[in-house]
Amino acid sequence: MRIFYKSIFGCFLAIGCLYFAVNGTTVDYSATLSGESKVQRFYPNPASQYIHFQLDPSVDKSYTLEIYNFIGRKMSAQRINNAKTTIYFDDNYFKGLYIFQLKDRSGRIIESGKFQVAR
Repeated sequence: MRIFYKSIFGCFLAIGCLYFAVNGTTVDYSATLSGESKVQRFYPNPASQYIHFQLDPSVDKSYTLEIYNFIGRKMSAQRINNAKTTIYFDDNYFKGLYIFQLKDRSGRIIESGKFQVAR
């Protein structure tokens, strides 16, 4: 039975990754490959009521930070105002894995990552 659940989870993981790969947005890996990360840190991880994102001070103010749940539903989108941004969780955030994407004005993904919510 345990193997069955692991295979089901693997399928959901593959579908989630496939969704982000196929949805038509492009990812700019050049900053990540050169070590110039725009998202310097995010904490606490796992989070329970909120998560802080500390960004590079040179991040363009037109960037947007978007949060998606594991099945690809957009949970929130917040325009970057300063180097530290906090996302507060409402009742729609359940325990599980979430994806963040830092996007530019045209919708191109600058950086992405994942964090966990433990409620």
